[in-house]
Amino acid sequence: MTRDPDLYGDDDRARSLLRETSVWAVVGLSDSRIRPAYGVARVLQSKGKRIVPIHLTARTVHGERGYATLSDAVFELGEIDVVDCFVNSARVGAVVDEAIAIGAKAVWMQLDVIDEDAARRARVAGLEVVMDRCPAIEWPRLMA
Repeated sequence: MTRDPDLYGDDDRARSLLRETSVWAVVGLSDSRIRPAYGVARVLQSKGKRIVPIHLTARTVHGERGYATLSDAVFELGEIDVVDCFVNSARVGAVVDEAIAIGAKAVWMQLDVIDEDAARRARVAGLEVVMDRCPAIEWPRLMA
């Protein structure tokens, strides 16, 4: 099956987001060290990105204050560049809709997080989209 690069993103789009953005809201990021979001957020932070934990528990992670929702984070912090989605595919549509509502520049759906309808809504709203990829994997491959 051929993937639509407009919905899944391509290397150029992924590279551009990795290079040209600074504030990444990581939806699903908790203080659980065994969850993949914890390690990926640490990698993003080590590359100079400001991470914003978004989780119902709204705990501080990697020294950054957490928020229960994207709207809460934007209200306090201002602009968010990328909404990195660590939620299952059944829930990601609502996260993408909130990313559109807050004026994010992009959504990045992690490995195995796939919702083509949500990706299409984001693209129509003017957001960049990368889907079914991980920035911690793409960084060394694209930014070397």
